[in-house]
Amino acid sequence: MANAFFNVPTAVNEPVKSYAPGSPERKELQEMIAKLKNTTVDLPMVIGGKKIRTNKTVSMHPPHEIAHHLGNYHQGDAQHVNDAINATMEARKTWANTPWQDRAAIFLKAAELLAGPYRAKMNAATMLCQSKNAFQAEIDAACEMIDFFRFNVQFMTEIYAEQPISSPGIWNRMEYRPLEGFVFAITPFNFTSIAANLCAAPALMGNVVVWKPSNTQIYSAHVIMDLFKEAGLPDGVINIVHVNSSVIADTIFKSPHFSGVHFTGSTGVFNQLWKTIGTNLELYKGYPRIVGETGGKDFIIAHRSADPREVATAIVRGAFEYQGQKCSAASRVYLPSNTADEILALVKKDVESFKIGSPEDFSNFINAVIDEKSFDKIANYIEYVKTRDDADFVCGGTYDKSKGYFITPTVVKTTNPLFRTMCEEIFGPFLTVYVYEVDKYEEALEMLDNSSEYALTGAIFSKDRAAINTATRLLENAAGNFYINDKPTGAVVGQQPFGGARASGTNDKAGAPQNLMRWVNSRTIKETFVPPTDYRYPFLG
Repeated sequence: MANAFFNVPTAVNEPVKSYAPGSPERKELQEMIAKLKNTTVDLPMVIGGKKIRTNKTVSMHPPHEIAHHLGNYHQGDAQHVNDAINATMEARKTWANTPWQDRAAIFLKAAELLAGPYRAKMNAATMLCQSKNAFQAEIDAACEMIDFFRFNVQFMTEIYAEQPISSPGIWNRMEYRPLEGFVFAITPFNFTSIAANLCAAPALMGNVVVWKPSNTQIYSAHVIMDLFKEAGLPDGVINIVHVNSSVIADTIFKSPHFSGVHFTGSTGVFNQLWKTIGTNLELYKGYPRIVGETGGKDFIIAHRSADPREVATAIVRGAFEYQGQKCSAASRVYLPSNTADEILALVKKDVESFKIGSPEDFSNFINAVIDEKSFDKIANYIEYVKTRDDADFVCGGTYDKSKGYFITPTVVKTTNPLFRTMCEEIFGPFLTVYVYEVDKYEEALEMLDNSSEYALTGAIFSKDRAAINTATRLLENAAGNFYINDKPTGAVVGQQPFGGARASGTNDKAGAPQNLMRWVNSRTIKETFVPPTDYRYPFLG
């Protein structure tokens, strides 16, 4: 029995390693990549701590080298989903009553394991199965995941410490218990750290989880499961299933034990999940928590006072790091007519200097997009531009999937502010630019705000404080993460809590206490030390 108030270690952001030539981390990572690439894996589902193989397997290949076979994962069915639900509910009996400091210790240990012995493996798995270069893998699969674990522990203690006041003779207190059933985590391919956090955040607060990773992230998802296991997470607290989306949804959302969904993915899928949950409300013990981060059509707008080189660098990094496969990636840009040509010339020069290829070659800035479906979607947008008179290519516009799913980073300039690629989410290395008249800055801001259903990230570049303030005011609903003189990507846990509104999600801010509060139910307890013995109030005298 604990009889002390414990202070957890103060959370600090994990330093990003450079992987510069000659560095020890570069050598270790290259050796791990070679090791994993030459090892064929067989990945089962993990339900209640048991490894479940069905012999119905799906082959896994690096997106940048589709002829190479990494291994297979075992595909499940509705019965496996039911088994996972049952496993969570069995594990919940103990986990929900596990002291908070023990839950904290598990995830703090996971952070230290990832910072040390698991770092190279997590990064290498992410590079191979998701085609990320070394730096993109490091900031995601290592640093951000470590930060989620450390900061969430600190945020948990801050939540628990939030208590009501008490009057004389009364003790009021608040407890924060886990949700009554299980949480369903649906995670994306593009950030290994998000996949881990969508499971870990509810689990840290005492919840149990059924986890469906993206099929294209299953390889690194199992490294996460290994990490949790070594950190001491009990069997059944997080269960990973590889089941078709329609099958798993039909089973999960009809369970009376369903209590919440933690989602990152497309807006269309999230909308359908919400509708399904609403249809089944009478089945549940309570109203499920619905937490989602969805699409984005993220913007950069430059004021006439902005430095062209600064704007160009933000465009190049913001649009094309990880092939634009970030929900925060810059996808539409508004440039003033006085500097647009200079900015686009700088962008073109940078883009044409990119090396493209496998992340195993550390000199490649651009790698492959995630799969053939994504490749074909982006290629169709490129072909669409070729048919139009109101848009031209600044650079790029080519693609090739003979060896891997490679799209040349593409910049399109349009004369139509409502051009299709200015409005629709593409999720790839494709950027559209509109040039506005330099004296119509406020009109450009209003046009930007009204031409997209999304509101995830965005950036303003200006050296004029009044122009910055104008943009901040007029675009207050256009981005949940708003950047001033910086690219609209790269949110850091504990520094820029992440999430957007409108069609970009519920804005529950991953990397902040707001998100963790969604995974608890609060109970107020009032204790009166000397209860009254007469019903009569003084006014009756």
